[in-house]
Amino acid sequence: MNVKYSKIFAGTMTWGSWGKQLTNTQMVDLIQHCYTNNITTFDHADIYGDYGNEQLFGSAFKEAGIARENIQLVSKCGIQMTSGRTNKVKHYQYDAAYIISSAERSLAQLQTDYLDLFLLHRPSPLLHPEEVSKAINMLKEQGKIKQFGVSNFNPAQIAVIEKEVKVEANQVEFSLTHLDPIYNGTFDDCLANNRMAMAWSPLGSYFREDTAQNNRIKQVLASLAEKYNVDESMLLLAFLIKHPAGVFPVVGTANKERLVNSLNAAAIDLELQDWFLLLEASQGNEVP
Repeated sequence: MNVKYSKIFAGTMTWGSWGKQLTNTQMVDLIQHCYTNNITTFDHADIYGDYGNEQLFGSAFKEAGIARENIQLVSKCGIQMTSGRTNKVKHYQYDAAYIISSAERSLAQLQTDYLDLFLLHRPSPLLHPEEVSKAINMLKEQGKIKQFGVSNFNPAQIAVIEKEVKVEANQVEFSLTHLDPIYNGTFDDCLANNRMAMAWSPLGSYFREDTAQNNRIKQVLASLAEKYNVDESMLLLAFLIKHPAGVFPVVGTANKERLVNSLNAAAIDLELQDWFLLLEASQGNEVP
C-alpha cells in the first residue's frame, strides 16, 4: 500500500516537555499551520516527552478540525527508558506482544484508528525477526498500520528482518555534517529495494557547533545563499533532497516561518557542482 507523504515531515519530538512545552492552543495552531502550508506528515515516537507527546498531539489534533485522511501519522516503538516508566535500565524490547501493545498505545494516545507508518526505533542485539513479523502482520491485517519500517538500522540489520517481513522505510541521521548514509550503503539499500528514506536531524550540527567543518560549510553557503536567494537552512535541506534516494527530511522546529522555509527547500534544484562544493566543504577534501 502506497501512502503519499509530504516532502517535509514535521518532527514533534520537541513540541512537548523535551523542548517547547507547547500549550494545547499552541499545538492546535501549529498543526493547522503545517496543514495549511502542505506539511501533512507528523513524525512521532512513543518515548517523546517521556511518553507524553502523543497524547498532547492527539488532543490538539482532535480540536484542529482536520480530516484524519488528509494527514499522515508516523510513530516508533521499542525504546524502554527509565524516565516515564519503572524500568531499572534503558533497553530495547521487540517481542510481538510488546510491539503490538506499543502500536495500540500510540493509536489511543493519538486518537486515531491507524498509523500510516510504524517504525522500530533502534536495532536491538536481541531482536528476533519472527517476533517482528508476527506483530507487523497482525497489525496490518487489523488495519492498525498501513506501512512498516525501521529507524537507525543498517542494511544488514534490515536484511535479517526481511527474511520474515518487508521493511518499507528507514529513518536515519543524515545531514551535510553527518554523511554516513551515503557511504555506508544505507541509501543504496533504499534505492535498491524501493525503501523510503527519511532523515532526522537534517540540519546536523551546523547551527549548534563552531567547528572547522562548519566553518568550511559556512563559506560555501554564503555564496550559494546569494546565488539561489535563500537562507542557509534551506540549502542544507536542498542538499539532502537532491540525493536520488528521495530523502524526506524530518524537521524538528516548531517555528512557523522555518517550517514553511523547510518545505520551500524542496523547490531548490541545486546545480550538480554546487552540490559537490558542499560535499567537499563537509569532508574537507575534494572527492577522489
